[in-house]
Amino acid sequence: MGKNGSPTLLGGQAVIEGVMMRFGGSVATAVRRADGTITVKRESYSPLAERHRWIGLPLIRGAVGLFEMLAIGIRALNFSAEAAMEDSEPEQARKVGSRKKHDAALGLTLALSLLAGVGLFFALPLWVATAAFSVDQQPLWFNLVAGGIRVTIFLGYLVCLSMMKDIKRLFQYHGAEHKTVFAMEKGGEMTAASCQAQSRFHPRCGTSFLLVVMVVAILLFALLDALLVWQVGRISLALRLATHLPLLPVVMGISYEVIRFSARHVDSPLGRLIVLPGLWLQRVTTKDPDESQIEVAIAAIRAALADAPSARGVESAVSSQAISVN
Repeated sequence: MGKNGSPTLLGGQAVIEGVMMRFGGSVATAVRRADGTITVKRESYSPLAERHRWIGLPLIRGAVGLFEMLAIGIRALNFSAEAAMEDSEPEQARKVGSRKKHDAALGLTLALSLLAGVGLFFALPLWVATAAFSVDQQPLWFNLVAGGIRVTIFLGYLVCLSMMKDIKRLFQYHGAEHKTVFAMEKGGEMTAASCQAQSRFHPRCGTSFLLVVMVVAILLFALLDALLVWQVGRISLALRLATHLPLLPVVMGISYEVIRFSARHVDSPLGRLIVLPGLWLQRVTTKDPDESQIEVAIAAIRAALADAPSARGVESAVSSQAISVN
């Protein structure tokens, strides 16, 4: 249970030839190496919201938590890339560099990722909606058009990614993550066969969060633009960029609260409605995994739950695999 009495949720992310799982105060990343063995890295994780009470306040916790998970996710991706190539390219893998270089690279990667995301999914739709449509002075219509462009770019981006061979394997590991999380949540036996029987579509997937962000952005920015029209009379693209960009953390914070609500009311009509578009989109972002990929996801869960009572029964699920834990 969390500090506020709510259940602590198990979550994760697909990485290169592996899966990262997070539970409570642990983050574990399991990767299938070139020689067929599984290597696992387990780290302690203390969210900022637990160290600073004000960060745990509604709206703030969502925005801060997103940046935390981006950093954790990039670290997991870096580890998976190193582990996956360790056997095939030993010389390159040994040239890892110092921890300071790793931290600097992580910070640069995070900054560039955010910059590219803001440019592609935020600034570009505003520019296209302004240049190609005559609705820039109509707050609701403009933001509906910009939001539609944003969703189209997002869907096109995912479909193009799904056609790449390496990304297809990543999406298979995404499916393995969902299946093993479902099996754990249902209290079933944690074996490759039992996990394979689960659905690969999970209502708490980050895909749902991204779609909610786009819907919240339409509503919030339409309201903001209406206030700007009322105050200054006319909105330019520059004014939109200057006023919308600072509100992105607010959009993320509101979206987090919406997803949090849907996770707690997943069986209610409203909860199902919120997650439904994300479940549809998971037909693109997840693929059915094979047994070896599920074994990696089980290894990640096993490490993440190592100190939890619910870890009983997972210990023998990957006993036939050679596993090294860092």
